[in-house]
Amino acid sequence: MQVAGYLKLSVAVALATILLKTVAWWVSGSVGLLSDALESLVNLAGALFALAMVVVAARPADADHPFGHHKAEYFSSGFEGVLIVAAALAILVAAALRLWEPQPLEAVGLGLVLSVVASILNGGLAWSMLAAARRHRSIALEGDARHLFTDVWTSAGVVAGLIAATLTGWLWLDPLIAIAVAGNILREGVRLIQGAADGLMDHALEPDQQAEIERILAGFDHAVIRFDHVRTRRAGQRRFVDLHMHMPSSWSLGRAAALRLAVEQALADAVPGLHTTIQLLPMQSEPGDVQEASREGGVT
Repeated sequence: MQVAGYLKLSVAVALATILLKTVAWWVSGSVGLLSDALESLVNLAGALFALAMVVVAARPADADHPFGHHKAEYFSSGFEGVLIVAAALAILVAAALRLWEPQPLEAVGLGLVLSVVASILNGGLAWSMLAAARRHRSIALEGDARHLFTDVWTSAGVVAGLIAATLTGWLWLDPLIAIAVAGNILREGVRLIQGAADGLMDHALEPDQQAEIERILAGFDHAVIRFDHVRTRRAGQRRFVDLHMHMPSSWSLGRAAALRLAVEQALADAVPGLHTTIQLLPMQSEPGDVQEASREGGVT
């Protein structure tokens, strides 16, 4: 299943869990279950926005966006983070009011069953989505999966609070657990926002992929050629590397181009989806020589 397919499934599951959790809150009157239902509303909004951003990210490059639209996925992750923070604040307000004026709980058993069923749906989908996010290197899918995992932990906390309040008769346990859950949700929201901001700033490739690039380049004959100015970056699902390749000035253009093609192919085989840009330079050229040539209008 592709990224968009998982997000469409996430929308469907969000609608189902909203129904289950809203009924659970309605029959029990638990502010903890209310916080759980609010979190599911956020799940729905986040999944819809993530789906929209994945569609945008899949668009081909155009005149206004010559490198593509892949960074749109980071907006999805950041938006989900903002939604999570907003939900956490709403839960804190509702829990504080109930902590000030505790209310009796009703039909707790039915509410718990409905909440557990919804959590099983969310947990199974989140696990599958996180694995798919790693395969497809999709920040939008990862953000939605982690959001669902947050919802599962929310439900677990709420269930624990309801059971404790029912067994002890301490009604204040219900809103207290809701406050603790809101704190955990808030932490996850801030983490997603930070991750999205980091991605928008052209972060380097993951260490294991950088090591793989270095291994491939080291495999070529450095007595004849050498590489420098190796720079990497990632944008959504795409990976990029730019580098200089120095070779003897006596080589023909055809021989140089053939070697460049071999290097590009080796890197693409080692790091799937990698886009490589190689600048060809004569062996005696140094970084200062390139800059000087550029100022004088020379070809580099």
